[in-house]
Amino acid sequence: MSSRLAVVVIDAQDTEKVAAFWCAVLGWSVVDRDEDGIAIGPPNRNWPRIDVYEVPETKTLKNRLHFDLRAEDRTTAEELHRLESLGAHRVDVGQSPDDTWVVLADPEGNEFCLLDRAVDDLPDSERPAN
Repeated sequence: MSSRLAVVVIDAQDTEKVAAFWCAVLGWSVVDRDEDGIAIGPPNRNWPRIDVYEVPETKTLKNRLHFDLRAEDRTTAEELHRLESLGAHRVDVGQSPDDTWVVLADPEGNEFCLLDRAVDDLPDSERPAN
């Protein structure tokens, strides 16, 4: 037997803002909330989900773990524009000008990457099972 990824936790000062951002990015919705945080997940309620928990401190260092996203049902350029319109901003974490991905950050500075190839551009063997 093995473990299963159930939840990824994001620390935030403004849990509402960060949860709303990731809901818009992923097409997810709030599935639970309590006094400490907000849980968001996909419409089918599959795992994993993301829990956004309130912390008092601001983010000060580069993330040790981050999300890599691929555009779906649009080009990577269109997805980059959409992410920026939702509040993402480009950040420099030391990436090379030759890198094929774009490093972005959510409204509280948590880095994530938009990969160069959209889901539709991947070979069938690399596409996720639905």
